[in-house]
Amino acid sequence: MKNIAVIGAGTMGNGIAHTFAQHGCKVRLIDISQQALDKGISTITKNLDRMLTKEKITEADKTDTLANITTYTSIKEGVENAELVVEAATENVALKLDIFKQLSDTCAEDTILATNTSSISITQIAAVTKRPERVIGMHFMNPVPIMKLVEIIRGYTTSDAVTDRIMELSKTLHKIPVTVNDYPGFVANRILMPMINESIETLYNGVAGVTEIDTVMKLGMAHPMGPLQLADFIGLDVCLSIMNVLYDGFKNPKYAPCPLLVNMVRAGKLGVKSGEGFYDYSEHKKATVVAKQFV
Repeated sequence: MKNIAVIGAGTMGNGIAHTFAQHGCKVRLIDISQQALDKGISTITKNLDRMLTKEKITEADKTDTLANITTYTSIKEGVENAELVVEAATENVALKLDIFKQLSDTCAEDTILATNTSSISITQIAAVTKRPERVIGMHFMNPVPIMKLVEIIRGYTTSDAVTDRIMELSKTLHKIPVTVNDYPGFVANRILMPMINESIETLYNGVAGVTEIDTVMKLGMAHPMGPLQLADFIGLDVCLSIMNVLYDGFKNPKYAPCPLLVNMVRAGKLGVKSGEGFYDYSEHKKATVVAKQFV
């Protein structure tokens, strides 16, 4: 597959577009506003410059990658002739269902429809289309150009042929695909998010501070980043959304989001994207612990 459409120019979307384009695919990057698209292209350019500085790519590689990407503000125009569409919009069920209804009506019958969702049911998304057997999860990790893993999630009716094709495609991107079944959180977030939530509970209960919790997990468990800092990078709103999906899916109190996480999201403290979460990311305070917590 060489003609790819990516819906959403945010952190995940521009990373996915970058990765496909860098490996020779023609990518149509779609978002509702030109401003979002311009920001996405700017991020891709900066990431390519960083790779160029580290001598991981050449100037020609950068030029070719950017030339492989075109932008659209219309889904209908953007998905024309696409062999694969990867949806990477906000982690919102209603929004994703609406997008997939549009894709079902707009795309060619043989187009594969993939979603980068980190927790929402592939079966539920597929059910609103006329081709549920051609809908699949393609969960990339952030930052997409660097992280090797892709969770390939089979919905209840996803065909073997589509699964095999996406597995092979992922390998051409120099990724390592792993097939999982469609249950809340899949594998990555079913394990990761409760750990992050428990770390927030540990802070909420006054067992230890932000730095102490992250240090224990980094030095004691060999994690490259502490769970609270990782939550900031993922986005606390995204963490809350995934915990809600797990809680709704399993109806088990152990998946209930911590009240501190809920309050921080309500207060707009979303992590890196808002400039403050468990750490302060403003220009004069690079990743320093925030003095006041909502405890």
